[in-house]
Amino acid sequence: MSNRSAPRDRRDDPSLAAIVSERRHLTNLAYRMLGSLAEAEDAVQETYTRWYAMSREQQQAIESPAAWLTTVASRICLDLLGSARARRERYVGEWIPEPVPEQGGWINGWTGGGTVDPADRVTLDESISMAFLVVLESMTPAERVTFILHDVFRYPFPEVAEIVGRSPAACRQLATSARRRVREAQVPADPAPLSAEVVRNFKRAWEAKDIDALVRLLDPGVVATADGGGIVSAVRDPVVGGKQVARGFLQIASVAPDLTVLERVVNGRPGLLLQQAGVTAAVIAFDIVGDRITHVWAVRNPEKLGPWMTN
Repeated sequence: MSNRSAPRDRRDDPSLAAIVSERRHLTNLAYRMLGSLAEAEDAVQETYTRWYAMSREQQQAIESPAAWLTTVASRICLDLLGSARARRERYVGEWIPEPVPEQGGWINGWTGGGTVDPADRVTLDESISMAFLVVLESMTPAERVTFILHDVFRYPFPEVAEIVGRSPAACRQLATSARRRVREAQVPADPAPLSAEVVRNFKRAWEAKDIDALVRLLDPGVVATADGGGIVSAVRDPVVGGKQVARGFLQIASVAPDLTVLERVVNGRPGLLLQQAGVTAAVIAFDIVGDRITHVWAVRNPEKLGPWMTN
């Protein structure tokens, strides 16, 4: 975070570094709550704006600045989730959470981000996978915020209750309902190396235009969803079925012969980056069970691809 928001006479304040260092944690928290890195960064920026709007005396009166920042950021996200539902009802086509890149990759085998400090990555655990984020989208705002705070970040229910404005008992019920949604969705947690092999084979079969190989890699009930946001062309309804999805990818290859397919880490899992003339055209995330692809998410909306333009 830039220190431009802080008055000049606070630059040497020893507590300032501790306040600014919370930004990574807040961004991780907000991204899981909102499913959008851009919105998460805006929420975190608003949180810091409110902090710096207070007087020095008001700041010093706060017993735990870190807890204050988390509370404010979570409440901002809760408000944004309420308005986001209305916006997404007007969204053109399917809405997919914004994919986030990770440094490193798996070109020569799965690296899981190489030696990058985990504190510098948003992709910290399974709660960042596209499959998990899609399940979070099915939750109510209160369920989602409660679940993220308690089950993912391990905040105790009394603290969660204070943040979301519910009783601890109500928050326990919200978390129970959220866990039920996760169980019903059967979000897999296959080892990354196995997933990487499946995705690599998919890439090779696609480039070779081998429909039989593609079908063998796809679950018979696979669902492929594209997100163009009404800005670029994309199939508006999910495509279901191995043969149908395979044909769809072959059609893409036929109409875009100059497409370059690159192996990348997408939300902490093996995925693909598509480029045309060196420009990012789409990011593809996969859900894999065993050795079969069960879900494909293709994000084409350029407003969601900003972080990928240099990856």
